[in-house]
Amino acid sequence: MGKAKASGSGSLRVSLPLPPSAIACFLPYLIFRSHLCPRRRVRLAIPSEHTASACRPGAMRCSLKRSLTAALAASFLLLLLLLFLQGGSWQEQDPLEVELGGLAPAMVLQMLQPEGAQRILRDTDDLSALHNVSYHLLAGSLSPHKKFLAVGLASVQRPRGYYLPATLQSLFKQSTEEELQEMVVVVHLADADPRWNMHVAANITHKFAHHILLGQLLLIHTPQEFYPTLEGLKRNYNDPEERVRFRSKQNVDYAFLLAFAANLSSYYLMIEDDVWCAKSFLTAIRKALASQEGSNWATLEFSKLGYIGKLYRSSDLPRLARFLLLFYQEMPCDWLLVHFRLLLTQKDVIRFKPSLFQHMGLYSSFQGTINRLEDDEFQADALDLPDNPPAALFTSMSVFENYKPLKAYGTAEGYFWGKDPAAGSVFSIIFHQPARITRVRVRTGSDERQSDFLRAGVLELGRQRQADGRDCSAYTTVGTFEKGTFEQRGLERGMPGPVECVRIRVTRDQSEWLIIQSIDIWTTAGT
Repeated sequence: MGKAKASGSGSLRVSLPLPPSAIACFLPYLIFRSHLCPRRRVRLAIPSEHTASACRPGAMRCSLKRSLTAALAASFLLLLLLLFLQGGSWQEQDPLEVELGGLAPAMVLQMLQPEGAQRILRDTDDLSALHNVSYHLLAGSLSPHKKFLAVGLASVQRPRGYYLPATLQSLFKQSTEEELQEMVVVVHLADADPRWNMHVAANITHKFAHHILLGQLLLIHTPQEFYPTLEGLKRNYNDPEERVRFRSKQNVDYAFLLAFAANLSSYYLMIEDDVWCAKSFLTAIRKALASQEGSNWATLEFSKLGYIGKLYRSSDLPRLARFLLLFYQEMPCDWLLVHFRLLLTQKDVIRFKPSLFQHMGLYSSFQGTINRLEDDEFQADALDLPDNPPAALFTSMSVFENYKPLKAYGTAEGYFWGKDPAAGSVFSIIFHQPARITRVRVRTGSDERQSDFLRAGVLELGRQRQADGRDCSAYTTVGTFEKGTFEQRGLERGMPGPVECVRIRVTRDQSEWLIIQSIDIWTTAGT
C-alpha cells in the first residue's frame, strides 16, 4: 500500500506503488486533502524504465509530459496488452509519488482544481489520449487515516422521485458511533446539470453538516469534459439509444467514483442512491469477512438486487474502474460486475443472507419509469443475523440439478430443491463442533415455485453424533412447520447441553417437490 511522509514546506508526500503499464491506461489517482496548510500544490513523478535518465530514484521530480511521451512512444501497445492479460501480477517497482501542499480543512461547496492536474481518457477508443481527472470536491475533507469501509454511490437527477437524503439518513442512523468512525460515505453527484449538482450539494450539506465536518461524508463531481463520448454508441441487445446512453454514462460515473475511493479504506461497498440499510450493517459485513478469511474472493454480496450491496477489496478498485471505463458502452454495470468477478476467477456467487440492503425507490432514475423491485430476503436488523456454525449437509431426497443442500444453509446463491419428498425424508445438518442453539428459522418454497413448500414436517435437534459423521443417534422434536415455515426461539431452555445435529423430517407424502429457501441457526456466544 501507499506510504505517506512529511516533506519540506509543510507538504504531504504520498507514495502509491503503480506499475508503468497502469500509468499508460488508468484513471486518476486520488486527490488528497490535508488539514494542515492553505496552499495547493500537486506534483506527479512517474518513474519507469523509459525515463530512467530523467527520473532517478533519488530525484523523482521529472515532468509528467516527458514521462508520458516516452512511455507512449516506446511501449504503449505492449504495456496495454500486458496490463489486461496479466492483471495484478506485476512486481513492485518505483512508486508513483504525489507531493501535495496541505489543503484547508473541510470547506463546504469548495471546488478542488489542483494545479497541474490532467484529464483522463476522452474516449476509450482513443487510448493515446492520456489524462488525469480533476475532481470537484463539493463538500467534506479526506481523512489522513484509512478507514475500514468506504460506501460509494452515484446520484443523478431523476425525472420523478428523490431518494438520496433518505439513503444517507439510513446509512448514518443505522450505524453506531463506533461504526461511523470506521466508515466514510462518498457520493458522486454525476448529473450533467451543474446547477442541480450544486443545489443537491447545498441541501445535503445543510442536512448532514455533522457528518461532513467529521469526515464521514464526501460529495464529489467529475466535470463532463472528462467523460468519453456518449453519442453514436453501439446498440447492443437492440436497446434504444437513450437507454444505451444512460447506462453507458452510468458505467463511467461508477468508474470515476471507484478511482476516487481506491485509497480511502480497506474495503469498498457499492450501493445505489435509493436504498434502506439494515441496522449495524458494517458489523455484519465485518462478521462476513471473518467467515471468508483465507479465501480468494473477488466480490461478496449482501443483496440480490443489481449492484446494491456489492463488497470489494479496495486494492481491486483500480482494475474495476479501468474495466468499467474500457467497456462502458457494451452492457449495463451489473452485467459488467459479473464478468469482472469471473475474470478474477471467482466462479460462484458468494451472497450472505438475509440481505443487508433494500431497494426503496418507486421510480427509476432512467425516464422515471415505475420500479417496484424489492429484496424479499432483506432483514432490517443486522445484529440479528444468524450464526450458522460450520457443518456437513446431507439429505435422503434426490437433488434436482445443481440445487444442492449447501445453497439453503451457506452463502451460495440459490436454494435446495429436492424431488419427491415422502414421509420419512430428511435434510440433516451435522455440526463440525457441538453448539448451543438458541433459535432456528427455516423457510421453504419460493416466489417462483410457490407450491414447492413443506406441507407437513418437524424440526429435530440431535445428539450423539455417529462415527461416520452423517447423523446423530438421538433426536428431540422441538416443533412443527406451519405453512412451510418454522421459527422458534429459546431452544437452549429445552435442550440441555450442546447440539450436534439439526434435522428437518417430512411427516407426510407430498406430490410437489420441496424447496428449502434458507436455514438460519443462532447459537450462544462462544459456541
